[in-house]
Amino acid sequence: MKNPAEFRLMRPATIGDAIQAFIQNDDALYLAGGTDLIANIRRGIKRPRALIELNTIREMRGIERVDGGLRIGANTTLAELVASSDLVGAHAVLARAASLVAGPTHREVATLGGNLSLDTRCVYYNQSEWWRSANDYCLKSGGEVCHVAPNTRQCFACYSGDIAPAALVLGAKVGLAGPEGARTIPLQDLYREDGADHLSLRRGEIVTDVFVPVAPSLRTGYEKVRVRGAVDFPLAGVAVALHRDADKLSGLSIAFTGTNSRPLLVEGTAALTGTHLDAVALGKLVARQIKPMRSTSISYLYRRKVASNVARTLALRLWTGD
Repeated sequence: MKNPAEFRLMRPATIGDAIQAFIQNDDALYLAGGTDLIANIRRGIKRPRALIELNTIREMRGIERVDGGLRIGANTTLAELVASSDLVGAHAVLARAASLVAGPTHREVATLGGNLSLDTRCVYYNQSEWWRSANDYCLKSGGEVCHVAPNTRQCFACYSGDIAPAALVLGAKVGLAGPEGARTIPLQDLYREDGADHLSLRRGEIVTDVFVPVAPSLRTGYEKVRVRGAVDFPLAGVAVALHRDADKLSGLSIAFTGTNSRPLLVEGTAALTGTHLDAVALGKLVARQIKPMRSTSISYLYRRKVASNVARTLALRLWTGD
């Protein structure tokens, strides 16, 4: 890494000021906690001429109870999520996922909005400028080939944020604001299965807050597999939410990170409800939908197997209440 080139830093006080700053500097990038973006700038992956810092916007901070659930500002730090007394019961899965992100110092500055908007990663992309230039770059950084899958025209860089799968199984929605106005969308609609362009944000749009509905009697959990015990991205992260009605599974949601170019909400789980939890069928359903590729130094076959196994183990633990 090297020192970044000079850039202009703007510190708006409101969401409207931030949008206006972007309109006047449409080559600028938004900056939240910076734990990922600053590293990419120092690698020469991003070369912004201006940054619009979002942490100065107070209206994007905090957790509050609202009709039907919780509203969490996008500037809320991961450390604040971990320490929050509002994230109890089913919502505790958000604090659990936040607690497994990097180390304590990262969590003090990393934000909810930044983690949800995390850039995709790949062993061929997150490298220095000289390394990438020596390898003719890749599809995500100006090259013509995806080195992970050279026979395709798709980028397979991997999404690795930890909060998204936990929020997905809770049915979260995200608030967005940009030059074209404000809107609210289901969290899963924020993402696309495209490693080079995985966010569906319109130009100049930012994540302002997250709404998480109430989830009475929902059992939730999040587990993460990584090479190092701390300060590492997930090889696979799994969130599970289930309803148990006596001896019947009456609801099931499973979501992954670290396996695809977007956080993956597993489809077809309704077919497993109405009877006892069938862990074998669950594992087969998961294995058909996750798609780890050679985007890390760890075998994609290992990641596929461990993701399926962790999902089964976590679901069984929630089912039995252990």
